Amino acid sequence: MDRLRQIILIVILGSLAGLTTFRLASEGKLPIKIGNLVPQTINNQTQTVVQEENSVIKVVEQSSPSVVAIGVTQRVANPFDPYALPKQQQSTIGTGFMVSQDKGIIVTNRHVVDNLSLKYTVITKDGKKFDVKKIYRDPNLDLALVQVDNINLPALELGDSSKIRVGQLAIAIGNALGRFDNTVTTGVVSGLGRAVSVGDPFGGITEQLDDLIQTDAAINPGNSGGPLLNSAGQVIGVNVATTEGAQNIGFAIPINSVKAIVDEFVSTGKITRAYMGIRYRLVTRDIAILNEVPQGAYIQEVITGSPADKAGILAGDILTKIDGQTINNETKISQIVQSKKPGDSISTEVWTDGKTRSVNVTLAETPNQEPY
Repeated sequence: MDRLRQIILIVILGSLAGLTTFRLASEGKLPIKIGNLVPQTINNQTQTVVQEENSVIKVVEQSSPSVVAIGVTQRVANPFDPYALPKQQQSTIGTGFMVSQDKGIIVTNRHVVDNLSLKYTVITKDGKKFDVKKIYRDPNLDLALVQVDNINLPALELGDSSKIRVGQLAIAIGNALGRFDNTVTTGVVSGLGRAVSVGDPFGGITEQLDDLIQTDAAINPGNSGGPLLNSAGQVIGVNVATTEGAQNIGFAIPINSVKAIVDEFVSTGKITRAYMGIRYRLVTRDIAILNEVPQGAYIQEVITGSPADKAGILAGDILTKIDGQTINNETKISQIVQSKKPGDSISTEVWTDGKTRSVNVTLAETPNQEPY
């Protein structure tokens, strides 16, 4: 019985103590310290997200004025009146970005401005239009430089693509689908040193591009030619291609492949580079086995009058060696050609209908095509 009384007394005293403490706290006479209800790791993650968002916003605000749309003007017939005169119609077909403010030089993709019969226009973020005066189209890269007068936009800072690391932030700016100006997409650098075929396989016009940056930042036909930027706002690549049938896979030309071209064009107004004059696709080991042909570079097109054309290389041939190197998935033909000078001879081995022959190609200077 005494034991029961002790237990009851302890319960009563405990309850009274609890009520007294609560009353004092509610009256503000007793400080209450509430522990951190949110784990510290969550706070750190939130802070990281905010910092990343702020860096993207800062890059976009600084870079967007230097990103332009590339438009084309063409005459379009009235489908409802075949006798009416064709009207001029302008549409946006790609993106570019400033690399020289005083010279008005803009980087874009070659495929954006590859039609010599069309008139191209540069359209700024605020809607101003400038006629393109001069175009340089690179034969080895899907790259073009266009020049306009009196545009007076700041040039973007070019970074160092040799320092890119897989996983780092990547920001793409461009005219998505040719309709939505200065669209921003973000992602990461997904891979380096990629080789892809770009173009229209059904139309028979494709080409191999080597040593590309892979990113999951959305790239589409409208924002190709635009800049791929790092978190410091430096250009690390030129957006060039996406992969049909796969999401979140886009590619960009490393900016280090572009710098020498830009520097020469800015200083001299032209580019002196060696070119061979072929468009090709790599024949992988699997394709070679399936079709009973050797590995190498399948020639899809030989530019008329080019060094390859003069040397007797034909569409349908397969290059198996170039400059002493056996061609496989790792061979970067464009880099081999770019390392030479106009007038240099480059050795090749060519497979045609089961026979291999040696062909020496004398490289020529890149033709600077100016449509106006």
